[in-house]
Amino acid sequence: MYYVDLLWNPQDGAGLSRKDRAAGTFRAFVPDELDLALPRISDEANQAATDALAVLARADERIGTKSGYLNHLLIRSESISSSWIEGNRVTPKKLAIAEVLHQGKSVALDVIANVRATEESIDVLADRTRPVSVSDIEHLQHVIEPSLPAGIRREQNWVGGNGWSPLRADFVPPPETEVRRLLDNLAQFVSATEGNPVVRAALAHAQFETIHPFIDGNGRTGRALIHTVLKRSDALRNILVPISTVFAGNRDSYIDGLTDFRADRVDDWIVGFSRAAEQAASNAVELAQDITQLDGVLLDQLLAYRTESGLSPAQPRRGAVIVGVLKNLASEPVLTAERVAATYGVSTVAAQGALNQLGEAGILSRTKDHKGRLVCWTSDRHLGLVALTERSNRIGGGDTSDGKPRHAPAAPDIDAVGQLRN
Repeated sequence: MYYVDLLWNPQDGAGLSRKDRAAGTFRAFVPDELDLALPRISDEANQAATDALAVLARADERIGTKSGYLNHLLIRSESISSSWIEGNRVTPKKLAIAEVLHQGKSVALDVIANVRATEESIDVLADRTRPVSVSDIEHLQHVIEPSLPAGIRREQNWVGGNGWSPLRADFVPPPETEVRRLLDNLAQFVSATEGNPVVRAALAHAQFETIHPFIDGNGRTGRALIHTVLKRSDALRNILVPISTVFAGNRDSYIDGLTDFRADRVDDWIVGFSRAAEQAASNAVELAQDITQLDGVLLDQLLAYRTESGLSPAQPRRGAVIVGVLKNLASEPVLTAERVAATYGVSTVAAQGALNQLGEAGILSRTKDHKGRLVCWTSDRHLGLVALTERSNRIGGGDTSDGKPRHAPAAPDIDAVGQLRN
């Protein structure tokens, strides 16, 4: 690793402050390439990574076949965290509505793009029969940031600091002339699978963030690579664990960890990453348990409503539309009559009847537009569980009833969810 001294002398200073227009020399950091074999690490770091791998494996086994809907919820939780870190205020409910209706504020639509990109990265890059290439990583970033030209950066960038100048930045990544070489090495490292996957994921993520190969979308692309490495190494076969959401709860610790990595204090970074993995895995298991319990509560609520309303039979037949909708609320928390009709092969009238009944039973909520027209139905308690998991990742599962973690939405105001989690 070494530094390169470069000159900052902007030709066009329009819109820049006097300090940012000032010329000067800054230092860009160029990391060493990663060896495909994992480095020797301390006993503490090795034990932390071993423990984390065991916790991930247990979580993967316990959740098992539930992973289909859970993965989407967990990735959605991680994307919400990303948006809050970047100053964009989006809630699980607004995000889910925008995802189904394909409309909404640009912030929500951007987060949806991140969710889809992350899922795509898992499907494509986790295939162990093919190596990961620079083009794969470029494609992943372009799906996340489609408004930008595809490809690695062709100019110097920097991270943090006051103002808009590398002279005042917190960290300056390598010059653009070094990016392709370093990213090609990283792609080879991600393709390899020997050694503890937690260590490999930690190193891959830190190296990517150090290279900072794109103009924008580096944080979200780097988080997607964590999932890729763990899945590709068979550390996780069923679930995706949003480790980076834990880092979002203590951004200073995360930045310190990256600084340790760049200063060749790799052990400290691996220990912190491993602990974050354990916490995220534990919260994923808790989310699965909460959803199972909530589904049982809502079924009892529907049966009670049908009994009180004199509907016969009180227990709907197994193939009824209303049973299918209720069973799949975790994966489909936002619904329209048209969507239900298409999913279950029934008429729009039958679909609307099922949604109306779930609404009357207090299971679904009506969401209307500014003109008071019904646009969709939502399962607020399932969406509330996503918010609770995101908050728990940030603060270690502690109580936030008297406040909220930094850069995070407030707790959902749903008694049933709180009772499940406490």
